Amino acid sequence: MSLDTSALESGGTPSSRQRLRALVGGDLGLVPVLIALVALVVYFQVRNSVFLSAANVTNLFIQAVIYVFLGMAEVWLLLLGEIDLSLGWVAGMAGSIAAIVTNVQYAWPWWAAFLVALAVSAAIGALWGLFVVRLRLPSFIVTLAGNFIVEGVLLYILDHVFQGGGAPVQEKVLSDLTNGNLTPTWTWVFVVATVVVSAVVALSRERARRRAGLVNAPLYRLVVKLVALTVFGVLLALVFNADRGSFIPIRGMPFAVPLVFGVMVLYSFVLARTKFGRYLYAIGGNPEAARRAGIPVDRYRVYAFLLGGLTAGIGGLFYVSRLGGYSSSSTDSTVVLYAVAAAVIGGTSLYGGRGKMTYPVVGGIILAVIINGLVLIQVSATMEFVVTGVVLLAAVTVDSLARRSQTLLK
Repeated sequence: MSLDTSALESGGTPSSRQRLRALVGGDLGLVPVLIALVALVVYFQVRNSVFLSAANVTNLFIQAVIYVFLGMAEVWLLLLGEIDLSLGWVAGMAGSIAAIVTNVQYAWPWWAAFLVALAVSAAIGALWGLFVVRLRLPSFIVTLAGNFIVEGVLLYILDHVFQGGGAPVQEKVLSDLTNGNLTPTWTWVFVVATVVVSAVVALSRERARRRAGLVNAPLYRLVVKLVALTVFGVLLALVFNADRGSFIPIRGMPFAVPLVFGVMVLYSFVLARTKFGRYLYAIGGNPEAARRAGIPVDRYRVYAFLLGGLTAGIGGLFYVSRLGGYSSSSTDSTVVLYAVAAAVIGGTSLYGGRGKMTYPVVGGIILAVIINGLVLIQVSATMEFVVTGVVLLAAVTVDSLARRSQTLLK
C-alpha cells in the first residue's frame, strides 16, 4: 500500500527502484486522475464553449453531489474489500422519506425529517452488514438482494402509502440544499478560510513530522499544492459569484458545495486521525492479521456498512432536493453503479486497504463532467453509458495493474 521508506528514514533520498514503485504501484495519488479531469474539461470546452460558463459549471457541481456522496458511501465498504449495491435505492429511500414527512400533509420540521431519513438509511446499511457478518454471506449477493428489496419497498411507499406516486419537495430547507446559495461575500469568506486552514494544517503537520524525526516530502511540493488550491478556489469563487440568472440575478456558491466539503473533511479526519480509521485500513489490508492483533473485525465491518448507508442517506437528501421531489417515474437504477464508479475512478482500490474520501469527490466530478459534457456536445444518451463504462474499466485496470506491480517489485 505504501512506498518502502527504509532509505528515507535513514536520511537518504528515494532510489530509482523506489520511484518506480511509486509510479507503477499507485502511490501517485490523485495526480493521474486530475490530469484526466483536466483533459476532459479541455475537450468539452473546445467542443462547446458553454461548458465552462458560470451557469453550466455551477450546474455541473450540483450534478456531481449525488455521485460524490454515493462514492464516499462506497469507500467505507471498499476499504474492507466489501461492496454495497443497494446504495442508490437507499439514497432514494432517505430522500423520499424526508420529502414525504415534510409535505403539508404531515408537516414535520425539517430537522426531524432529516434525522428519521438518515436513521432509516443507516439501519438498512447495518442490516446488510449483519447478514454479511453473522451468516458469512458475500456482500455482493446480500446487497444485490437488498437493492431489489429497497427498490420494491420504496416504490410501494410512493404508490400506495403516499398517494399520487410521488413526493414533491415542499420544505424550504430541503429545497435549499441544492437550490440555495451563499452570498458573494460569504463565498469569498469560505474560499479564503479553506485556503488558510489548509495551509495552517499542512504546515503544522510538516513541522510535527520534522520534530519527530520523520522525513517529509520536499517543501516545494507543499508550496505547489497550496498555490494550486488557492488558484482553484479563486477561480471557483469568481465563477460562482458571476451572474448566472436569466431573469433575476443569481450569484454565490451553492450551499451544496461547502456542505459536501464539510462531510469530506469530517470523514477524512475519521479515516486518517482516529483509531476507527486505522482499524478499517488494517482490516482491509489483512483481515486475519487484524483479527490476531485484537481488532474486532466483524464489529467494524458492520460499522462500515452502517456508515455506508448513512452517507447514502445524506446523498439522498441532496438528490431529492435537486430533483424537486421523488416519484416512481424518476427512479434511476443506474445511480447505484455510479456509486462504485465514483469511488473507483477517483482511485479507491477494489481490493481493500487503499482509499481516501477525496477520491470519490474527484471521481464524482469526473462522472458529472462526462455526463454534462456529452449532453452539451449532443452525443446520444447511449454513448453516455459507453464512455462511463470505458472510464470505469480503465480505472479498474489501473488498480489491478498497480496491485500486481506492487507484488512483483517487493
